[in-house]
Amino acid sequence: MTPQSTSPPRTRIGLVGAGGIAVAHLPGLLRLGDVVVHSQEGAAALARSFADTARAVGSTITVADTLDELFAVVDVVDVVVPTPAHADVVRAALAAGKDVVSEKPLARTDADAADLVARAADAGRQLYPAHVVRWFPAYVRLKEAATTGLLGDLAVLRFSRSGAFPTRVPWFGDRTQSGGIVMDQMIHDLDVARWVAGEVVRVSAVSVRAGSADEPVEAAHVLLTHASGAISHVAGLWGPQHLPFATEYSVTGTLGSLSHSSLAEESTRAHLARPAEVDGFLPPVDPAEDPYALELRDFLAAFAGGPQPRVTAADGAVAVRLANAALASVESGQPVEVSL
Repeated sequence: MTPQSTSPPRTRIGLVGAGGIAVAHLPGLLRLGDVVVHSQEGAAALARSFADTARAVGSTITVADTLDELFAVVDVVDVVVPTPAHADVVRAALAAGKDVVSEKPLARTDADAADLVARAADAGRQLYPAHVVRWFPAYVRLKEAATTGLLGDLAVLRFSRSGAFPTRVPWFGDRTQSGGIVMDQMIHDLDVARWVAGEVVRVSAVSVRAGSADEPVEAAHVLLTHASGAISHVAGLWGPQHLPFATEYSVTGTLGSLSHSSLAEESTRAHLARPAEVDGFLPPVDPAEDPYALELRDFLAAFAGGPQPRVTAADGAVAVRLANAALASVESGQPVEVSL
């Protein structure tokens, strides 16, 4: 008799949390394996809303009543709970012997972020923060332009990120819980600035909260001084409810500049030298591909023994340190030195 071939077992992915960011993660997770959801509220409704998607890609989505029940039946864990709960849930997942993806920020405090990195290493488990902007095509292009030298020596980097104030979820507006606009939103650009221009040695920031309880506005500006001498200016705005989400950057070096605006018809504009041959510049990317799915695919591939993804647990901890340094600068009115 000819032995029958058997398919490898499907990866079982635990999704902890059922808020807005869970909706961004689920399409990619369901293409990667079967999903089990647990949350204090909303898990059943989330599973129902993605039942058709799961069937379409040949996966299943079920609900676990407790965190321990979820840990008992899954291979890896994706943590998408509110920021104040990140550290506790990630600790529990690592203690259960699971590799973990954690939504950004890795933790609210520097101490918790460093503790998670150490616990993952001690347990021999992998931990990755979901700094998804590193997978958006415009930012991949920026990284490639910097890495291959097309921009020359970087001098000035400007990043901005804006959208409506997240009034539907009260904890977002509480800086002690969420870190406000700096920790929740601008941490993406703080991370990308370091990814592109290298380590940061000084952080200076200002912030303002205006409007009313019903119509709040929060803005911040953060200035990063890199060890290379380059300077990054990061701006963030949570504005009125009709404000569309938008991101921009403009980066200038000794050989040229590269800029991007998510709202522009021509979203990326380059003024670069034209070398005869450049290997690895502008890798082919499909803008229709979901960066969340690409990120999660790379994380699960790493869990399975594949290459390390483009962000590490240590990167996540540094991003938390930069955001908290900015918040400390806002409070003191003075720059904050950052040790390398």
